[in-house]
Amino acid sequence: MRHRIQLPMEEYKSLSQNEAFFYLTHDNGEKEKILFHDYARIYQTPKLYEQIFYDRLRCKSPQVVTDILYKALKTENKNFTELRVLDFGAGNGLMGEALDTYGVARLVGADIEAMAREAAHRDRAGVYDEYYVRDFTQLSENQISEIQDWGFDCLTTVAALGFGDIPVKAFHQAMNLINENGWVAFNIKESFITPNDQSGFSKYIRQLILSEHWEVHFIERYKHRLSLEGVPLYYYAIVARKRSHIPESLLPQS
Repeated sequence: MRHRIQLPMEEYKSLSQNEAFFYLTHDNGEKEKILFHDYARIYQTPKLYEQIFYDRLRCKSPQVVTDILYKALKTENKNFTELRVLDFGAGNGLMGEALDTYGVARLVGADIEAMAREAAHRDRAGVYDEYYVRDFTQLSENQISEIQDWGFDCLTTVAALGFGDIPVKAFHQAMNLINENGWVAFNIKESFITPNDQSGFSKYIRQLILSEHWEVHFIERYKHRLSLEGVPLYYYAIVARKRSHIPESLLPQS
């Protein structure tokens, strides 16, 4: 099904990336304004997310991050198909689908939005072995134990970091729920790992890259997608090995 969408080219010129929006025209002619980051609303409409970000704006991040994760494991003579993956900020399952094309031993999604889980089950039935709707900044001891019982040795997070969608504390918690020597594969806008960016998330990632707790295997700059104006938005895809428990002292001070 194709939806009638309109990208507001003139209005977009004065907006930052996290303020971007589009119009969805309903069958009765009514136009609805939807923010790009209003994922709960976007997921309610089947295939709307894909039409905006993948068909119109040519996003390719799930495949890029999956490919470099595969490459990293191959250089270490590890079997991709043996991975037990926590797909954090899984949304409607596009990263899970990319991982599933290679095949992994276990694949569990997690997102704070209940609508994301519904969309993943609706649009990609059978991709995930389990899908948790959780706030990772507020996990109970029982919830932590339940997640750890999966024995995850890989964490993936795609198109969800750096805009406030996932708090630093939540990403930190997710990393500490995977086994030591497990893999971390994610993407991030290029500006977020430059010294000019002084946000808490940017500082946290730079500290991790330089710390003894991570061993970075790949950092690859690539075109994440187009902006509404057709300008390429560049991100970094990063694959690292978690070498030890990551202490809370690395978290930015609020």
